[in-house]
Amino acid sequence: MMMVSKAERRRGEIVARASEMGLASVDDLAARFGVTASTIRRDLAQLSRSGQLARTYGGAIAPGEHVETSLLQREHESFDAKAAIAGWAAEQVRPGESILLDAGSTVALLARRLPALEGLAVTTASVPVISLLRTRPELALTCLGGRLRDLSAAFVGPLTELALERLTFDRLFLGTDGVGADGSLCEAEPDQTRLKELMARRSRRIYVLAHSAKLGHAPFHSWARIDEPWTLVTDDGADPEFLDAFRRTGRDVVIRPVAQRAEA
Repeated sequence: MMMVSKAERRRGEIVARASEMGLASVDDLAARFGVTASTIRRDLAQLSRSGQLARTYGGAIAPGEHVETSLLQREHESFDAKAAIAGWAAEQVRPGESILLDAGSTVALLARRLPALEGLAVTTASVPVISLLRTRPELALTCLGGRLRDLSAAFVGPLTELALERLTFDRLFLGTDGVGADGSLCEAEPDQTRLKELMARRSRRIYVLAHSAKLGHAPFHSWARIDEPWTLVTDDGADPEFLDAFRRTGRDVVIRPVAQRAEA
């Protein structure tokens, strides 16, 4: 009879628990099995690679069970990768430009890093971006209103879209929940995908800020199609096979090294 190791039994129970309860957190699992959080993270990484679980912020879910987490919960996820991406994006902005900032934690980091530039105008539907920039007297801040979507802390819907019809932008910086190799962008609901498409139509240069864990990731069933040329900005953990397929769509890729990874 084949012996089953303690680790294998534990991983089997983790899968069963995630299937029964939907969401399994690292801390809860560590306490239940009497092991460290690092051990649980290794278990979850192996189960994710084998397709038995899908990783989430702070834990895992059974495949096909996708729960949208709040912006606050996602704030520190892959922080170093997001910071590297946001730093590069901030360097692209020029004096006198009009830029549009989407929702999302990486875009909020970009807002935090925006340099003091003469004549800079910023438009956004993101509540965190508004909070970060409202005390910056050197820039002109325009806020897109509409229906407040609590999980993403941003405005969406017809009123937001109507405001966009009166504006154009030199640069657009988009966030996303997932990027397909065909260049599609995944979001939790159709209002978000439609808004991204409308933003792109009003902008001359378009950048999608997505850390490597989002590449090839499809947590939801709503997709935006950006037909205009755009650039994917990601980190050096990106899967080369994904990037090869993505580049075949004719879109550009910028890869930023992550400081902690570079030092390791």
